[in-house]
Amino acid sequence: MSVELLDNPRFFGFRVRRQIEGKTYQEYFSLKENSKRMRGAKRAEVKAIADARDVVLKDLQQKNRDKNDREIQLDPSGQIRGILCRMKKEKSGTLTPVFQVGVMSRIRSKIVNTTVSITKHGRVEAWQRAVDFYCEHKRIGNRTKTYKELVARCPKPAQIKKFTQQ
Repeated sequence: MSVELLDNPRFFGFRVRRQIEGKTYQEYFSLKENSKRMRGAKRAEVKAIADARDVVLKDLQQKNRDKNDREIQLDPSGQIRGILCRMKKEKSGTLTPVFQVGVMSRIRSKIVNTTVSITKHGRVEAWQRAVDFYCEHKRIGNRTKTYKELVARCPKPAQIKKFTQQ
């Protein structure tokens, strides 16, 4: 919840603050009336108004996150944000090409990571596994347009070689 009680010499009241699409939405709800601090029912009424505004902003924030999850975002090198082609150094010291997946999970509400070996599974199967993990945690259904686009963006062998040499 982003409703915060501020009590300092400059302001006494609630602040509602949320970040949506890189923009900060911030509103203040004063708990002073006629230079005196509100108590009891009036204070509870202002708190309810602040909470209601926070719910509206939270819904807007969630809709924006859901919309962003359904869009494929590319990084400057042309790879999909969240699924990278990398060389992983094994315990034995050998370098293995992998698809590394790191996303903010909508299921666990934290960042989750995994790697899928291209050598072990093959390029297409490894990509499929990486996309499935990505979509599971982003809550993207396997019948959606986004899922189909992600599967279709399987890197070609030349692209994998380019990405792993960087």
